[in-house]
Amino acid sequence: MAPHPGIDTDAIKDKARKDLLDLLEGVRGKKNLVIEQSLAGPIGLFVKFSILQDYGIDKVFFLENDNLDASQKNVVFLASGEKANQCIAIAGQIKKLQQTSSIEHEISVIWVPRRTLVCNKILEEAGVLGDISVEALPLHFIPLDHDVLTLAYDDPFIDLYMRKDPTSIFLAAQALMPIQHKYGLFPRIIGKGDNARRLMELLLRMRSEAAADENAAISRRGMMPSASIESLIIIDREADMATPLLTQLTYEGLIDEMFGIKNNQAEIDTSIIGQAPGQQPKAQSGAPQQQSLKRKIQLDSSDKLYDQLRDANFAIVGPLLNKVARRLAGEYESRHGAKSTSELREFVNKLPGYQAEQQSLKTHTNLTEEALKYTQTDIFNRILEVQQNLVSGSDPSSQHDTIEELIARDLPLTTILRLLCLESTISGGLRPKDLDNFKRQILHAYGYQHLLTLHNLEKMGLLVARTAANPFYIPVGGGGASESKITNYNALRKSLRLIVDEVNEQDPNDIAYVYSGYAPLSVRLVQAIIQKQELLTLTRGLSADAPSTSSAATGWQGFEDVLKSVKGETFNRIQKGDEAAVKARHMLTGSGKEKTVVVMFLGGITRTEIAALRFVGKKLEGRKKVIICTTGVIGGKEVVGAAIEKGDFGRG
Repeated sequence: MAPHPGIDTDAIKDKARKDLLDLLEGVRGKKNLVIEQSLAGPIGLFVKFSILQDYGIDKVFFLENDNLDASQKNVVFLASGEKANQCIAIAGQIKKLQQTSSIEHEISVIWVPRRTLVCNKILEEAGVLGDISVEALPLHFIPLDHDVLTLAYDDPFIDLYMRKDPTSIFLAAQALMPIQHKYGLFPRIIGKGDNARRLMELLLRMRSEAAADENAAISRRGMMPSASIESLIIIDREADMATPLLTQLTYEGLIDEMFGIKNNQAEIDTSIIGQAPGQQPKAQSGAPQQQSLKRKIQLDSSDKLYDQLRDANFAIVGPLLNKVARRLAGEYESRHGAKSTSELREFVNKLPGYQAEQQSLKTHTNLTEEALKYTQTDIFNRILEVQQNLVSGSDPSSQHDTIEELIARDLPLTTILRLLCLESTISGGLRPKDLDNFKRQILHAYGYQHLLTLHNLEKMGLLVARTAANPFYIPVGGGGASESKITNYNALRKSLRLIVDEVNEQDPNDIAYVYSGYAPLSVRLVQAIIQKQELLTLTRGLSADAPSTSSAATGWQGFEDVLKSVKGETFNRIQKGDEAAVKARHMLTGSGKEKTVVVMFLGGITRTEIAALRFVGKKLEGRKKVIICTTGVIGGKEVVGAAIEKGDFGRG
């Protein structure tokens, strides 16, 4: 059998689509679909509504709206099996349907990604379990793009760090296991962080269970180290909480900051980007339009222009768009030079492509103009200045006057909390006196319900008081500890060169371009494994001509002391198979081919970190391919938004 190529994300998407459609096909005839709202977006990434209609779906209802009608005999519920509140809602709607409808309905429940004992118990206690058919849809990783896989799980960051619920670790292990079954074991599992270690241990346990289970659908290939995958790198979000708190400065990151991107879509006001192609604005007679409509736009690599722009620093997006506009104008004008009918036919065939590119150019030009207005405001620049001063090591107390002024100007609470949490994370906490002062100002300005918000942030370790016993005071390498209870950014700033003063945003040569001078610590940790020689050259001035070593064979070597300043456990585990079989496979496949490195971000990854990892991947092109896996895509709003109390008890 020919060796498997690198991880095929399209195959993962195709399998997810087939699994869902097979379950729907099993329910014969027309049917109504009741879907959990948070699952609609992820499922929309691999199957369109028109395809669902071909498989008998008549109407789609959101579970949260509780508005299911009795128009079809067959009803299918699709919801997360991990959440008790969704199980309770489904049980309630089934009972309501049974009591109010004159039709005897056939009801099916599909749990994603698995059927749980809790949901079974809830349905049983509601008295409906015996009347329904229950299935599971093993939907684990969903491709956001050809190199990014995310879990189909809502709020993994809140669950893991605020509620201390390890479900997302288990689901991540379940998602990674099929990759091992298909392509072979990860030859080496390397990582940083306590949760990352738990994930590694779960993978080892699942491997042992699969080996012991004679009925397990696992090939011999799955029990040997992979010939196409070099290693699995697991980074716990807790190891670097500062990065997601910063304002993202890539084009995609800035759109996420301004409008929010979810499941590769952003909802933008039509006053900014105009109506959809072919759709005319409705004529208003009499009263002016009271509110403008929003339009969803697709943001992924299917849009060739967006694919060029998304990972670029926003500062160079304008010139890039200008270049594309000039090229398109030149190509369009070339029709006048067509002398023969064949040349004219060739132009006509290309016309739909030109028109699609022209529409994309118009959309992104409008978005860029809006982003330019946003980045040129005094508020944006004051916030950015505070952030850059904090990460560069300036005295944190020198930023307090600016933060107090922003509170007085009634900026959104998430903006204020991001700055305070950033200071706390980088400086090992705020001075108790300063922390009490900011807490008082927040309660007076935004309401006393935020006592709960402040408590949640403290629980997550994002906004804490600095104490004399804080490990922040232990110098790097001091105390001989093998792990740190806190990430010491002051030590890491120099040892991993997190601040790069001269950044070429036009033609970047370092990942620091994504934050205009700050290199994300999380990605530096990945570089310490897969770009070891380059990072040693950058941080310690070692000769680039020094003999390089295979990163898979050396793990964290060369950075052991540095890792003592990063929060959480450090590990480097080798997975072995039958030695004779491994040698035989290496003789057949050779070792010169491009290997895949799987990077797993547990707790979430930002769009700027994705851009930085893609930059690293381009540098390694031909030798290594980087596949990014994550529990979810997050930003600063999601990090602090997880803690914000939504109830309103009045403002002070």
